[in-house]
Amino acid sequence: MRLPILVSFLVISSVEHAVAQNAYIKLGQQAYIEGNFKAAITQLEKGRLIDSTNSNALWMLGYSYYHSDNYVKSITAFTKEIAIEPADAHAYYYRAKAQFRLGTDSQNPAEKEKYFLGAIIDFTKAIAINPSEAKITSFYQNRGLAYKDYGLFRLQANTRFFDRARAVNAMKAGLADLQKVYDADKSRDDISSLIDALKEKLGTATGHH
Repeated sequence: MRLPILVSFLVISSVEHAVAQNAYIKLGQQAYIEGNFKAAITQLEKGRLIDSTNSNALWMLGYSYYHSDNYVKSITAFTKEIAIEPADAHAYYYRAKAQFRLGTDSQNPAEKEKYFLGAIIDFTKAIAINPSEAKITSFYQNRGLAYKDYGLFRLQANTRFFDRARAVNAMKAGLADLQKVYDADKSRDDISSLIDALKEKLGTATGHH
């Protein structure tokens, strides 16, 4: 008689856990939809403790952390989500944006190198998964900015990361991405200005000015 009782207890416990998980995730999703990202994080983290493989909860958690300026935890959440959903272009995109922000903010050259390259790799993966023209502005523009900043970082003299050839290649790649964005929308004066400024820096780096 003890075995059926144990099985019944396990089934009831599983149902209770599922109900609790759904409650936390529903509350987290509601806060996420309302843009209350700190509240979303609180609820989604509780839900994740019960079910760590809920890819939807992980995605909302990564996004909420990103919009709460907690880029390290955003990367962690999106990395876990990608492990479950490896073809999620937008997870790579937001993980790339988080890495790009960390690279921009860091004063440590080694960290800048790691995060800038990580961002470029993830933006490239997002483009490979979803290369549709509708994503030009978000995917290509952000990769172009990452290439640009990585190139400028590699031009900084008196550091062990100075590498003119890599800087030039990165800036050329950035120009190609930004040009693609501008060609898709000629009204983007902001992109046109970025292209002109990057061309000038590239000319200086290659000695053509």
